[in-house]
Amino acid sequence: MGPASHQYVIALGGNIHVTKIGSPRNVLGAAMTALAKQGLTIRDAARIIDSKPLGPSARRYANAAALVQTSHAPPELLEVLRTVERDFGRERRGQRWASRVLDLDIVLWNGGIWASSELTIPHPSFRERGFVLAPAAGIAPDWRDPITGLSLRQLHARLTKPHTIPR
Repeated sequence: MGPASHQYVIALGGNIHVTKIGSPRNVLGAAMTALAKQGLTIRDAARIIDSKPLGPSARRYANAAALVQTSHAPPELLEVLRTVERDFGRERRGQRWASRVLDLDIVLWNGGIWASSELTIPHPSFRERGFVLAPAAGIAPDWRDPITGLSLRQLHARLTKPHTIPR
């Protein structure tokens, strides 16, 4: 890894069938290929899981995570991810959490914290989302959240730990 090289954990999700690609699971596979064609090195990819939707969507989501390496700084990578989303037919308008063909989010990067008007790393909501933490912990269990200091494995364990009901 060179001095200008960065690593990122990217979350992938989608829940719309695409005619020329197929199911949402196939869309995520095709998105990984598209990311590689954009010059990102895919270091590892999580197995795809299914999850319940947040918000108004009635369709289940396919979710995964990828550990990628690139020379792109966070704002440049965000533009690459948005380009791939648009190439797959994603339109960024309308209802929040509505069905979507492809959603690509930067969850973490090896540079720690990044904050701008367009982008916040770590992703503000990733700690509460099992559909992000499960795949991410599968490929980068020892990566640490720079805010809490906890590893992805620890964050996932905390989120999925059974809670006892007080008597």
